[in-house]
Amino acid sequence: MTYSRYSPLSALAVAGLTLLACQREPVSLFQFADDLCGPCGSLATGNFSISGNAQLDGFFRAIATLSANVQTITAGFDGELLALAEVFGVNTVDVEVDAAFAAMLTGAIQADLAVYLDGGLSIAYTPPMCSANVAVTVEAQAACETSAECDVEVMPGQAELACSGSCTGTCSGTCSGDLSCAVQAPGVTCEGMCEGSCTFAGAAACDGTCRGSCEGTCSLTDAEGNCAGVCEGMCDGVCELTAAAQCTGTCTGTCLVEQGSASCSAEAECRGTCEGGCSGTCEGSFEPPSAAADCQASADCQAQARAQGEASLECTPPTIEFVYTLKAGLTAAQKAEFSYKLSALKLHSVVALQAGARLTALFTGEVDGEVVFDPPPFVGLSEELEVIIDTGITGELDIPAGRLPCVIPAFSEGAAVLTDVGGTIGGSVGAYAEFVTLFAGG
Repeated sequence: MTYSRYSPLSALAVAGLTLLACQREPVSLFQFADDLCGPCGSLATGNFSISGNAQLDGFFRAIATLSANVQTITAGFDGELLALAEVFGVNTVDVEVDAAFAAMLTGAIQADLAVYLDGGLSIAYTPPMCSANVAVTVEAQAACETSAECDVEVMPGQAELACSGSCTGTCSGTCSGDLSCAVQAPGVTCEGMCEGSCTFAGAAACDGTCRGSCEGTCSLTDAEGNCAGVCEGMCDGVCELTAAAQCTGTCTGTCLVEQGSASCSAEAECRGTCEGGCSGTCEGSFEPPSAAADCQASADCQAQARAQGEASLECTPPTIEFVYTLKAGLTAAQKAEFSYKLSALKLHSVVALQAGARLTALFTGEVDGEVVFDPPPFVGLSEELEVIIDTGITGELDIPAGRLPCVIPAFSEGAAVLTDVGGTIGGSVGAYAEFVTLFAGG
């Protein structure tokens, strides 16, 4: 899998930027050598005060952040799959973690566990949710506006977001969507879907862990003989739900109901589309809020702030629960071996799937098969840099002339970094697409 590559930008193109001295006085190209504004920063050194222009330097920071995050995430993802390969007897010597390796690994896992199971392994899987890093975005916007000498009044983290994705938190306007009203439920009757645990008024089917009595077969019992696992039958007690589900008893956790229903109060959170300001997290893109009142630079600062936030996007861990029945006649050693392998599968898979979701969101914009970031952060960052070049050529970027000897190589460095990242990431993204089918289907 190969992603868009960007060739290093020519010095002639960058030389079209506005020529200003450190004191913002027009000078000629011949004065560069005598007018350097201190040593040059670079992406490699982590000194992003390269151009003296917060809009442009924010993009350099975003490129470096994206590159560093991709390296860390990829190493973590590959490491988790290699650890699973060791557990399930798959060769790890001189292998590349790609789609072919992931397919071989998932096949080995399925074949190995089938030896212990009667009827196969069912998996209840809730995928990660991914969103841009709000704190990074707001801080980048505030820093840019401060450099433009605006009076920053809103502290980072305290602003509302104009969320174009799914808002989770407080919505100052209208919240809409199916079951988008999230009511905290310390113990209430839930007319929608319950996240958390459900205490049954009588025996009922439990999609999760049953704690109580099981009118059927229970996969695990506690020291007192009560069910503490998957109940293949009716559960009489408390059901710890693996995902949001209907609750015929009392819900403890969060109750998701329709907007306008009797239980949807003013204190309830939004879990949907917010027509207004969202205070919380936004799954997908959003407009960075201004940190200063009447700041003319606010709009110009937004693109780099968004790029930094999306380069640092975060994903929640997935939830994984296994439903199975062991074969009759297994020895104690076989049961112990199965328990070890299943625990290892859950432990390593949660970390791998979270990392894989981050990589996929960064490069394809998709989360759980749905487009959440449009364009994807990697593509958007590359396109924004092209816009920077275009605006620079028309003379709209305010860059000290003494900084141009720093800016020209920084553009080339940034382009090389994006080329390297885009050209090498495909293996892990492909491996994730194959590995996740073990949990979420093909």
